Amino acid sequence: MWMWVVHRATGVAIFFFLLVHVIDTALVRVSPEAYNEVIGTYKTPVFGLVEAGLVGAILIHGLNGLRIIAVDRSTWAVRHQRQLVWVVWGVTAVVMVPFLWRHLGHVFGGA
Repeated sequence: MWMWVVHRATGVAIFFFLLVHVIDTALVRVSPEAYNEVIGTYKTPVFGLVEAGLVGAILIHGLNGLRIIAVDRSTWAVRHQRQLVWVVWGVTAVVMVPFLWRHLGHVFGGA
C-alpha cells in the first residue's frame, strides 16, 4: 500500500520537474538574459538539495516500476512482494549514498 503512494508521489514530482524543465529551457528563446538568471538560481544550495531529491525520486520510481512489472509477470514475485519492496529501498540507498557524497560535496564544498 505505501509503495503505491510512494510510486504516485514520485511520479507526480518527476512530472512537475519535467514541466519546469521544458518551460525554463523554452525561456532561452524568449529572453536569454532571463534564462541565465533562472539557471543562476538553480546553482544555490537549496536547489542542490532539491536536485538530490529528484535523483532519489527517479531512482525509487524506476526501481519500483521494475518491481511492479515483475509482480505483474511472475507468480514468484507476487509471493515475494514484501521482500522485493525492501530490495527496491536497499538498492536505492546503496546507489544514493555515493551519489549524495559526491553531489553534496559539489553543492556545499565547491569541489
